[in-house]
This record gives sequence, structure tokens and C-alpha cells, in this order.
Amino acid sequence: MEFDLENPLTSLEEDYHQPDTIPVLFSTESDHMPCKNLLQILKTSDFLFSFRHEALSLILQAQYSCNFDQSVSYLAVNYMDRFISRQEIPQGKPWVLRLLVTSCLSLAAKMNNTEFSASNFQRGYGFMFDAQTIQRMELLILDALKWRLRSITPFSFTHFFISFIQLKDPPLKQALKKRATHLISLAQNEISILEFKPSIVAASCLLLASHELLPLQFPSFKESILTSEYVNKESLLRCFNAMEEMVEKEEYESKLDTLSSTTTPLSVLDWHRTRSESESSTGDAVNVDVTVPEKRREIKRRRLNGCSGDESRVHIFQRC
Repeated sequence: MEFDLENPLTSLEEDYHQPDTIPVLFSTESDHMPCKNLLQILKTSDFLFSFRHEALSLILQAQYSCNFDQSVSYLAVNYMDRFISRQEIPQGKPWVLRLLVTSCLSLAAKMNNTEFSASNFQRGYGFMFDAQTIQRMELLILDALKWRLRSITPFSFTHFFISFIQLKDPPLKQALKKRATHLISLAQNEISILEFKPSIVAASCLLLASHELLPLQFPSFKESILTSEYVNKESLLRCFNAMEEMVEKEEYESKLDTLSSTTTPLSVLDWHRTRSESESSTGDAVNVDVTVPEKRREIKRRRLNGCSGDESRVHIFQRC
């Protein structure tokens, strides 16, 4: 049976819509996360940070070159993060990276009943591993993950949290889900978001998507999620801020890419210097109009940073 990223507990005997399924998702989601020390390790180890960054790049390349569904690449990154948080990665052996990525992709493809040619993927990378070597690596990964491949991810909670907002227009609901799905995928690239539970990531992405696309419905949606018995408000607040910063960085880098392709190197450097000077003098990049769109500047003004006593800022979340 094909694995459903949104309904990980679904099997021939189980149904996602059974009333006891949601509590099980929330109670077991931590079992499918990297160890808690991974974030600190990535912050302090240049080697492991670069190792993960290159692995993510290879998995993303595989998604496009092999025409994988998003669920395959997402699961592969999940497996890789969980593995490197539990196993020491030897330095000075570049083949380890290729073997680990190939094996994670192979396992993720098997979970999705997707064809994956390890030989085609490895072609051009300088290392070629036979089927037996890949299988041995898969067994090491399975052992480290305690054979939990039916991973609970943020996608597992999208249906649950979307149900909190009453949308009668299917296209709007689909647009909200599509934007949240994009944000969830982006979140895998940010090490700062590794510390948050999948449910918190899902709730944060849907809140940010609803604030962008459905501002009128946002207040009631926010209140519904905040009052959910499954949501930790403090964790949600911190995750939302991290997600918001991630989106701003993506837009900033996109603007740089656009400028790089349409202007001279000197003008790009001048623009970057002007932006840096403005940030240092104001302390807030939102004062530089060229960096982020008006909509993003408005969201930044409403950053979820709790009650700081600054009455000039409108807070999306009001503390009780």
C-alpha cells in the first residue's frame, strides 16, 4: 500500500478519520524527529552543517532529475536528519555523503512505491555503489530510525488545522493548503526550525499562509488554533517568527537573484551596501523599500514577538 504523507497512520486496518487517530498523531510525533541536540550540533560543527547542506542539495536535485513527488524528497530529508542526529558521521570520507543520500532516497522511494534507479542517480558523481552496499546502508538507517519509516511530518497535520477555518470556497481552501505546503517544504532547509514538532510547524505555516491570503478570516483562525488542546502557544509563537524570517530571507535572496541577472555587478554591490547601511542605521530592514514587498513589510510589523510593551506595534498574538 502506498504511503500517504498526510495520513501516515493509514493502513488496511486504520482510517485517518477515526476519532482516536488525531491524539495518536500528536502523542507520537516526537518519535519521528531528529534528536534534540541536532540543532546545537549543526550550529557548532562546520563539518556537519556543510554535510547537511550538501545532502539537501543532492536530494533536491534528485527530486527534479528523477521527477519525484515532493513526498519522496521530504521523507528522504527526514530520514537523513534523524540518522545524522543519532550516528557519528566520519570526516574525510566524502563517499559517505553520497551513500547516505542514495540510501535515504531509496528508502523514501520504496515507502511511496516510486521507482528509483540508484545507478542513474549516482552517475556523474564519482562514486558508484552496488546494490549490496546500498542495502547495508539502508539497514544501518533503519536501525538508527528504529524502523519508523512511516514518518509523522507537518503534512500529517494539515487537514486537522485547516478544518479550524471555515472555508466554503474550495479554490480558497486549496490555495491556502498549497501555500502552507510550500512553506513546510521550505522549512526543511532551515536548521532553526528543526527544534519544533511537526504539528507546530504545520500550524505556523497555515497561520502565515492564512495571514497572507485570507486576512479577514485570520483572527478567528488564529484564535481557534490557540485554543486547541494540542498546541503549545510559546512554541507556536517562536516557530511562527522563525518561519516569517525564513520567508523574508527567501524574498531577499530572490530579489538579489533578480538584480544579479538584470544589472551590473557594481550596481548589485551598491544596492547591497545601501541596504546594509540602512539596516545598521535603523535596525530594521523593513525601512528599505527595495528589499521586501509592501505585504511582507506589513507582516513584519506584526511579528509574533510577544508583548514587549511597544504599543506602536500590532501583535498578531495577544497574551492572556
